[in-house]
Amino acid sequence: MATVAFVDLVKTYGKTEVLHGINLEVADGEFVVFVGPSGCGKSTTLRLLAGLEEATSGDILIGDRIVNNLEPKERNIAMVFQNYAIYPHMSVRKNIGFGLKTAKMSKEDKEKRIDEVGEILGMTDLLERRPAQLSGGQRQRVAIGRAMVRDPSVFLFDEPLSNLDAQLRTQMRLEIKKLHQRVGTTIIFVTHDQVEAMTLADRIVIMKDGHIQQVGSPTQVYEQPANLFVAQFIGAPSMNILAGTKVKSGIELETGGLLGVNVGNIGQQIKVGVRPNDLMLTDDHSKALFNGEVSVVEPLGAETLVYVMVGEEEVVASVSGKEMPRLGETVFLAATHGELHFFDGETGVAILAD
Repeated sequence: MATVAFVDLVKTYGKTEVLHGINLEVADGEFVVFVGPSGCGKSTTLRLLAGLEEATSGDILIGDRIVNNLEPKERNIAMVFQNYAIYPHMSVRKNIGFGLKTAKMSKEDKEKRIDEVGEILGMTDLLERRPAQLSGGQRQRVAIGRAMVRDPSVFLFDEPLSNLDAQLRTQMRLEIKKLHQRVGTTIIFVTHDQVEAMTLADRIVIMKDGHIQQVGSPTQVYEQPANLFVAQFIGAPSMNILAGTKVKSGIELETGGLLGVNVGNIGQQIKVGVRPNDLMLTDDHSKALFNGEVSVVEPLGAETLVYVMVGEEEVVASVSGKEMPRLGETVFLAATHGELHFFDGETGVAILAD
């Protein structure tokens, strides 16, 4: 196992700078997930760490070594790609063992290592099968096994689950999390899926346009988003955002209504955020944050998503599956002030209420 660090990491392609001075430390044995929209720089960061691309400036450290000038094979890392890239004419055993092809080990030791990895992955009974005889999830495990067999210091995962269907993705998330708990190797995982990030990570690195927006535990980035982008990117459905202005008595919302909270300065534009699961239907109109007409109802079993037109804005609330308001009905939605989030209307940076 090993620590990983990026120090003032910059990457440019021609005149275009795609990473703008990334700084991050990953602890030994930590599971860190990079997440963000396409083009944010997460996969580029991973490829720089793997040695598949060269940094323009800054340093990359694995353990206490600067590895910028080392070949990928010298970095003691193993990478699992979105594409399984396993050989269809080889058995599972030979596919996993391919990672040891250049290792200076005896044949007996190689076979022993393959058996150990097969047992960890629950594939002992599948080692003699060909990939065509495996499910999608099993093939992905073979790809993971080929990386594991080398016993690397760091595992790198580049969107490894995006080719799987929803049920298999859920299953493989669990498999990868169990694997990390068993072997304890440092893992850096790249995904565009915030659900994968939330369920897998010890810490999440949220990126946008080549900048790190926030680093924190899943709970921290969900409950204490650093800015408007993080607030809306993390969480499904996305956080509701309403515009307002700070007045003497609180925040006057553009959709109508006044929030009696002391945040910001008089005249400052404020964005007010509230997560769908923090909104509730209420019959006590005096406690309602706002009211509006139901435009869409989405029953999901245990919960119901209720879309409400508040002025010109559409707000979504996640309520009990037993609550089923009618289309066109006027409903009142409430939330405690402690469940509201506030952001500067110009910069998007989070601000705290007094």
